[in-house]
Amino acid sequence: MVRLLGRDLPNNKKIQYALTRIYGIGLSRSREILNKAGLKDLSIQNKMTKDLSDEEISTLRRVLEKDYRLEGELLRLNDLNIKHLKDNGCIRGRRHRAGLPVRGQRTRTNARTRKGTKKTVAGKKK
Repeated sequence: MVRLLGRDLPNNKKIQYALTRIYGIGLSRSREILNKAGLKDLSIQNKMTKDLSDEEISTLRRVLEKDYRLEGELLRLNDLNIKHLKDNGCIRGRRHRAGLPVRGQRTRTNARTRKGTKKTVAGKKK
């Protein structure tokens, strides 16, 4: 089993798809990483993860650590950006703090994911 950046990659997948299991890597970035690592040949890109040599794994690890912000570092950066918005007191920061949708969505009927489940209140008797 190949382990990169603290994440186990699946053995039975092609390397370009297995790299997408790492937070911050999609399919296009995965192909870009393989090209930077010198694994441009299609026979290497279509290799299963378990068939990679130790040398290929080490070059991949070197490229990932040197050129990209991934996994924990990327999550920390996103959290810092949201904290910056909250500290500024801008509208996006206030919406983050209140747990409401940030990008202009309606909240009268939707936004249950952000607002939480609906709490029903018994009707008042007159």
